[in-house]
Amino acid sequence: MQSINRRLSILFVICAFAAILLVTLFVNITVTNKFNQYMIDNQNKRYERIISYFEEAYKREGKWTKDTGIELMHEAYMGNYCLTLMNQNKKPVWGMNPDDLTNQIHLGDMQVKDRGVYTSKTFKINVDGHVVGYVDIGQYSSLLLSEEDVNFKSSINKSIVASGILTLLIIISLSLYFSKQFSTPIREVAKMSVTLSQGNFNTKSTVKSNMREIEDLRKSINILAEKLKYQDKLRKRLVSDITHEIRTPLNVLQNNLEAMVDGVVPVKKETLIYLNEEVVRFGKLINNLNGLNEFESESIKLNFEPLLLDGLLRDLCKDFYIAADNKNIKVDYDIEPNGHYLINGDKDQIKQVFINLISNALKFTERNGQVYIKLYENNKNIIVEVKDNGIGIKQEDLPFVFERLYRGDKSRNQIEGSGIGLTIAKNILQLHYANIELESKDGEGTTVRIYFEKVTNILE
Repeated sequence: MQSINRRLSILFVICAFAAILLVTLFVNITVTNKFNQYMIDNQNKRYERIISYFEEAYKREGKWTKDTGIELMHEAYMGNYCLTLMNQNKKPVWGMNPDDLTNQIHLGDMQVKDRGVYTSKTFKINVDGHVVGYVDIGQYSSLLLSEEDVNFKSSINKSIVASGILTLLIIISLSLYFSKQFSTPIREVAKMSVTLSQGNFNTKSTVKSNMREIEDLRKSINILAEKLKYQDKLRKRLVSDITHEIRTPLNVLQNNLEAMVDGVVPVKKETLIYLNEEVVRFGKLINNLNGLNEFESESIKLNFEPLLLDGLLRDLCKDFYIAADNKNIKVDYDIEPNGHYLINGDKDQIKQVFINLISNALKFTERNGQVYIKLYENNKNIIVEVKDNGIGIKQEDLPFVFERLYRGDKSRNQIEGSGIGLTIAKNILQLHYANIELESKDGEGTTVRIYFEKVTNILE
């Protein structure tokens, strides 16, 4: 099985080689065709010059003689082509022997295509619109190439090949570099995923990439590692919390019952009442867990109806005045006027959410403190804030506040509770398509915000 780096490098090299080979082939064919066309054009110009020369010679002399244009014979020998001048009846006036060309030393400096094949072309000589003769031009190839022509053509082909090889080397180097840029972060993420599957959640990928998709993948796997680490920590904490919550009432019951059985503690009505309260508290914990399980499994049935939050909050605040007065806590609520605070929801469940939040605010606010409740709206949402200036929550506990049975050390040791109220509230709100967020600082208090979706229709 190949690594991603090796596979990408091979693919890049194969693609580069194929592309350069095709480009080299196409360029070579194009240059060869253009060069041949250039030679043909030069040859056609030679033909035109020779015909024009004979036309001028006939105009001067008025007839054909054995000396007409004879001076071209030397040029023809030097150029390795053969001339034959004929009158209007196509009878030769004078001509060159094609066999003499093969003995010319000039042919050694020439390169011919299809050497040994003699070809000729016959052209008319026109004077004043009349055909006065013919000239036959022959050579031992359709094209004659000089040594300079051959060297030029060869150098062009060599340059194309050299450029292709150099380009291939450059592309191979770039391919290896970019394949490494691709593969290194992916390889790190792969190693990290293996490490995570082995239960080690403290790993983190630090190899960054300048490619957005790969960088998103790296960040996602890091976030996954953090969440797995968080879930593992939460699982361990949950086991500890459940053990603590269950062990406390059971220890109280066991110790007292054993003392009664041994006769150390007399069986009294007061003792039995106290033990019964512990059983009731244990039963409440079990009931809360059952209720939470119903919400999380979404098996509970909700009775949705239009609700006006302003009236609901006013009534709830009045219900908490006595509890607040016992701790000398001031409860204030502020409902912005001219707002339409209509939502769709289950009245009992929404009421339970606010009861849990206000109860927590009072529970974790010391004497002479303050609880502030505010209702307002923006363009999209109806927002409820429950704010207190109580003991607050430690920063390390904030990520866990909505988890079942989770309570920070301060609340666990000093204040009674099951650590399940916020969990239930969050699950109820999720079923109502509402969001909840919490802000808190240790020793400075807590603010909880709930965002409800607005309902467009108005109660009549």
